Amino acid sequence: MMRGIRGATTVEKEGAKEILLATHELLNQMIIHNHIDPDRVASVFISATPDIKETFPAKAMREFKDWKFVPVMCMQELDVPGGLERCIRVMIHYNTSTSQKDIQHVYLKNAVSLRPDLLNEE
Repeated sequence: MMRGIRGATTVEKEGAKEILLATHELLNQMIIHNHIDPDRVASVFISATPDIKETFPAKAMREFKDWKFVPVMCMQELDVPGGLERCIRVMIHYNTSTSQKDIQHVYLKNAVSLRPDLLNEE
């Protein structure tokens, strides 16, 4: 069965290094918490708010061993007034038998405000 594994993070300031470090940290946490095997990943969507312009966050995914052939797409997040600034969101489409309630979505830094209902869920 295909499941969506969500994650999001923010960067303090615009810059390629900060964007790649934050994205790498987010992807790493998503992989660890969900025991993700890249051979079972169908695709990854990564969006960024319009204020992230220095680099493609998806470049961080290529740093992970065995993720070379996983299809990834970057896109711009909707520019909604009052929306979270400098935010990177990830959706991993994963083939797993894990139940929906047992998927571990990961929200870091200021992005924890996006889904406070998922914090400290057991």
